[in-house]
This record gives sequence, structure tokens and C-alpha cells, in this order.
Amino acid sequence: MALRRLFLTSLLLASGLGCATARNYEDPAAPVYTGGAALRREAGRTLRVVTFNLKWGKEIDRAVELLSRPGPLQGADLVVLQEMDREGTERIGRALGLQYVYVPSAVHPVPRHDFGVALLSPWPLEAPRKLLLPHQNRTRKLRRSAAVATLRSPVGDIRVYGVHFESPAGAWGAVRRDQARTVIADAEGWSGPVVVAGDFNGRSGAREMAKLGYLWATEDVKNTIGPFDFDHVVARGLCARDEPAAGVAPDANDASDHKPVWAVLGRCGDMMATASGNR
Repeated sequence: MALRRLFLTSLLLASGLGCATARNYEDPAAPVYTGGAALRREAGRTLRVVTFNLKWGKEIDRAVELLSRPGPLQGADLVVLQEMDREGTERIGRALGLQYVYVPSAVHPVPRHDFGVALLSPWPLEAPRKLLLPHQNRTRKLRRSAAVATLRSPVGDIRVYGVHFESPAGAWGAVRRDQARTVIADAEGWSGPVVVAGDFNGRSGAREMAKLGYLWATEDVKNTIGPFDFDHVVARGLCARDEPAAGVAPDANDASDHKPVWAVLGRCGDMMATASGNR
């Protein structure tokens, strides 16, 4: 507990260094960038989701190596990256042969470039758009946006959201819960499965979604950044697959201060059919 308090104190101190504010992209429809090619691979019956906060989008080559390494990150059907700019997103998409949707929230005053969320996949990402999230960071005045698309995945069409909720230094948990409810409200217009992945900056947003009927696939995943559980995957209309169905992957090459998190999902009906066939 003392370690967690020390870590949080250091985050709060870091957030107070300087008082420059973000230049937000307030247009609810833009900017949204797309590119790359969806190089479909052999379809399976599961959806492997990876989320990774790549600190300031700096260590692109290290991230590519990490995502390519044999293990639970390799061959993901959906990769969600946070703290990205367009150039870094394009480089990762090109290196891994993935289509991408990139939505910057703002020009961040620390790295002094675009700061946003990217969706990448070997499967088509269609109807890309931006979803403005409520509230601003209390000091940086940064307002966050989610990246949204329809993924034509091997398990069917899925509405996917890449998120990066407000930080503990920038707002209380009620703000993250409100941001989670905004995503849920947006997804109500989609009747099929939904996946929300990203840096939730804590457990309150994921817990809120679980209360409202979503599967919290990474509920038992711990220590994704220091002693904190910030990075999550939640879903609606899908079930956990494999054993284990989610986890943290080691980052031996120090690509970020976060660790990448993965989860394996599938259609719940497929799971019941498989179980029946094994009786």
C-alpha cells in the first residue's frame, strides 16, 4: 500500500511540472486519420485484443519488435495504442502490415505533438470516427477523444472503441466513470458485439461498464504500470476464450512505462457449442 501511495504521489508531482495547456481538437467529427492495408490472415474463431500505452509514442521500433515477438501479442486481431501521433501510428501499421484508424485528442504540451488513440488490425476497419469524451484535465485542460470503427473480424462485425480515459492526476474517478458511460451510450446504437480497450487510468471506468452488463475481460490482470491496474479490455456480446483468457505481456525491451495487456474473446454461442461437442 505504501508503494502505491508513493507511486501515485510521483504521478501527481509530475503532472504539476509546468502549467502549459493542451490545444484540443474540439470538432466532434475531426481529425480522423486512416491508412494502411488490411492483410487478412487465416480466420480463427477467436478475437485476440492487445492494448498498449506507448509512452508519448516514442519507442516505435521497440514496440514493433515487441508486438512481433512470438507470444500472446503476436498475430493480434485488434491492437489499440495510446499516446500516439499519426507518424508513429503509420510506422507501426506499415511494419506489421495493419490497417489503422488514428484519432488525436489534442496537441499535448509535454511532447508538443499530437496525442491520441489508434486502432490497428489485419481485418478491415470501417466507418471510422471520433467520439468526444466529457471533461478536461484539471491542469492541462486536455479533453480526450475515443477512436471508433467497425471491425470486420473473423468472429463477425464488431464495434470497437479505443480509449484513454483521464488520468488520476487530472481528475477524480467520477470523471472516468462518466467517460465510460459516454462510450456505453454511444454503443447503444449498435446491436452487435462491442469491444472497448485502452488505458482506463484505473479500475473505476471498467468497473462502471461491468455494472452495466459488459464483460470485464481483464478484471484479474494486475500491475500494468507499476503497482496499478490501468489497462483494460471490456466487451459486450462476447465471452472470454482460452485459459488464461487475459494477461500482461513482459516488456523486456522497455518500449514504455506501461506493459501491454492482451485478452482473447469469442462469440458466446461458439463457446457453448464447443462445450456441448466435448461432452
